[in-house]
Amino acid sequence: MCGKRSKCSFSRLEVILIVCLVLMIAVTVVLLVLHFLTKEHTSKLSYFSPAITPCLNSNEVIANYLLGVGRADCTGPVAEIPLMGYANPDQVGGGLLTRLYSRAFIMADLDDSRRVVFVSADIGMVSQRLRLEVLKKLKSKYGELYRQDNVILSGTHTHSGPAGYFQYTLFWITSKGLIRPSLNAIVNGIVKSIDIAHQNVRSGRLFINRGTVQNSQINRSPFSYLANPASEQSRYSSNTDKEMVMLKMVDSNGQELGFISWFAVHPVSMNNTNHLVNSDNVGYASYLFEQEKNKGMLPGEGSFVAAFASSNLGDVSPNTKGPFCVNTGESCDNPQSTCPVGGSSMCMAMGPGNDMFDSTRIIGQNIYLKARDLYEKASQEVTGPLSSAHQWVNMSDVLVELNATHTVKTCKPALGHSFAAGTIDGVGGLNFTQGSVEGDPFWDQIRDQLLGEPSNETKDCHKPKPILFSTGEMTWPHPWHPDIVDVQIAVIGSLAIVAVPGEFTTMSGRRLREAVKREFDSHGTPRMDVVIAGLCNVYTHYIATYEEYQIQRYEAASTIYGPHTLSAYIQLYRGLARAIATNTVQDLPPGPEPPLFNIVNLTLVPALTADRVPVNKTFGDVLQDVRQQYRAREVAEVTFVGSNPRNSAENATEHNFLTVERYNSTLDSWHVVKNDASWDTRFYWTKGLFGRSNVTIEWHIPHDTELGIYRIRYFGHYRKKLSLSHAVSIPFEGTSSAFEITAP
Repeated sequence: MCGKRSKCSFSRLEVILIVCLVLMIAVTVVLLVLHFLTKEHTSKLSYFSPAITPCLNSNEVIANYLLGVGRADCTGPVAEIPLMGYANPDQVGGGLLTRLYSRAFIMADLDDSRRVVFVSADIGMVSQRLRLEVLKKLKSKYGELYRQDNVILSGTHTHSGPAGYFQYTLFWITSKGLIRPSLNAIVNGIVKSIDIAHQNVRSGRLFINRGTVQNSQINRSPFSYLANPASEQSRYSSNTDKEMVMLKMVDSNGQELGFISWFAVHPVSMNNTNHLVNSDNVGYASYLFEQEKNKGMLPGEGSFVAAFASSNLGDVSPNTKGPFCVNTGESCDNPQSTCPVGGSSMCMAMGPGNDMFDSTRIIGQNIYLKARDLYEKASQEVTGPLSSAHQWVNMSDVLVELNATHTVKTCKPALGHSFAAGTIDGVGGLNFTQGSVEGDPFWDQIRDQLLGEPSNETKDCHKPKPILFSTGEMTWPHPWHPDIVDVQIAVIGSLAIVAVPGEFTTMSGRRLREAVKREFDSHGTPRMDVVIAGLCNVYTHYIATYEEYQIQRYEAASTIYGPHTLSAYIQLYRGLARAIATNTVQDLPPGPEPPLFNIVNLTLVPALTADRVPVNKTFGDVLQDVRQQYRAREVAEVTFVGSNPRNSAENATEHNFLTVERYNSTLDSWHVVKNDASWDTRFYWTKGLFGRSNVTIEWHIPHDTELGIYRIRYFGHYRKKLSLSHAVSIPFEGTSSAFEITAP
């Protein structure tokens, strides 16, 4: 550049470039200083963001998180598999009302340094086996991105989903063992919903809202609730938690992604006489919301995902008419829930509708309407960092510090006599009653002969519970109940999700929420919104308060780790909250890992056999056809020569059994308007002799159905034996005659 000249000189272009370089360096230094000053200031602020909308340019939206949502089918086999929830061996699947879905939500910091996954699945509860298999699949796909500390799996608690996905022996008794097709459908559905959410992650914003849901729940054990201190009860206006909490998600372009809501109610509007797989009242709420947002789509389709997740629903029933004696009609709202004639087996609670379908619709619609209101009005933005904490704990042996001078311990798992009584939502089948604080010599003797007598240590630990099954001391062929349990909290800005492994009663949930909130408050993170996510990660039955435990109704008899179970959980979750608030999660001991038993497929479900047809018939033939005309609110019904629906579940994960189609005369074609996930279609399977079976499809025609020509179609697979050891499933279909929907 200088050549032979005595001193260097620069061209005009070189001078301009040098000046630009200096300016760029100066701007970079200023931006770095501002970044670190802002970061330091932000870290001292509360996680909570006020309910205001920042001033934005018309095309500019400030994103706070990376968000992704996904939904996938997890229905599984709909026939011959016991339904999970009521523990009624006679309640076996015989068809389909609505499909079951896993709904996944991924939330990440904008720099993607931390992620949280929340899954709400339309299943009875999450089992330990299910969680371990899901985590194993996620690890094989994503490495260490999705782990036991940042993935929460929650069940809605429908009592009308297929059972058979547990590894502990107690659950095999009414589930008929571990049923691979059932387990695989749920595992694959959950993983697929997370895959979809993962693929759709984008920048966005979160908003929180809360409000009261009316006319949708009662406390089914009010006499237990009344045992809690009067001073504590006086702080609340109701013996159930009526508040719904809503977490709304939108992307940075303002597109609606979906939401998670938490509300405490048992999905038992469908009672223990039901044989149709379905997602019950909260599933119907999801159906309504997703149909509204995914306009023009069939159920299960569309990008908007609406999850109605479980909370502290342990003693909360949707059967709002309360308990009545089904044989006399008189009230049985008494401490033992018994009737003068017929005892406890006659005492059942009724929902608000004319039948269980109507009650499901009414409660589901109530929940949906409140959620829609909260969703539309949600303006309080959630900001701040993400964090998660998880531990495995041996709940059979937790030392609990009640105060500075008194310590107590949890117990080996055991179920009391009142467990066998059931509840007013689903009574037991024998002469047990709720509120039993003394054993029955007859049943105790049978237990001792068949299963062995509980040890004195376990009896003393569980007092005043009279032990029916000492499951913690029963290990054949595998342990009957889990010892190792997950405790977990995930924090998204101002929201703390407390993932609990069971069914907390109303007051238990209130105490836990308050304890976690106080822990955050005392360590510099005030004004946290704390929600309880129920039935997460592993199932440990119920968690009653110490006072409720003394009454020994069903919920207390099912508090398997003894009278101090709640105190133990409060201590453990306070520890997680403290670790998150003080940024010491990395110092938490992981705890003892749970076992994964080597069980491939152990079941009493009958093996699939070859399907057969009546003489001169083929699969899909119409046995009883539809009428030529119907009006709105009538039921179109057709019966086909059918096959075992399990063939389809094992042949195709997301098989659709039926469609309702409308004829388009302009295009001379049929257009699908309903499928087997639609609320107003019902798929019934009736098993006959010698491999024969019938399928009946009902369409309960909605009042707003468009007039025109329709037909109903059935899709199945029949099993054909090729040899003694080899069979194949062959697809077939059937179609009803066309029929007309006419004006009233």
